[in-house]
Amino acid sequence: MGFATHLGPWLLGTVKNTTGTTAGTIRNLGATVVSQSKAILYTDITAATTAFTIPAGSQILTAAFNTTVAYATTTPTYVLQVNGTAINTAANGSVFTNTGIVNILLGNNSAAAAVLCSNVGTTDAIITFTQANVTATSGAGVLTITYVVKDSDGSANPSQV
Repeated sequence: MGFATHLGPWLLGTVKNTTGTTAGTIRNLGATVVSQSKAILYTDITAATTAFTIPAGSQILTAAFNTTVAYATTTPTYVLQVNGTAINTAANGSVFTNTGIVNILLGNNSAAAAVLCSNVGTTDAIITFTQANVTATSGAGVLTITYVVKDSDGSANPSQV
């Protein structure tokens, strides 16, 4: 079995609380990074197609599109949204006409987008995408998002003791 569920962030490390000033006595916990993926076809062009739902408080780290079948068009673009707010500028269309992985630059279109990437908010976030490639006759790939699961308030570590 490759899947498990867990409520809240998983904190990993060997020292929960700082009790000194040397390695092995200083808190070293960190939250886990997880991902979700969705297969996408060139025909998935409806506006705001739901791709993922991620937990409240999550920090989005990366989004990537792995083109497995080159798009037969010169204009495919992708816009990702968190609860309807775009978190990227439309990805360059020409890169989807070749196979391979394209990293989608996040948070570069506005301050609000950067804030959403650092904390999606206090409720679960619906991640949608808009694919604009109305002239495509073929194309497919896998959209993957990676994020850090945090508490609903965006905190990831216990307070210092």
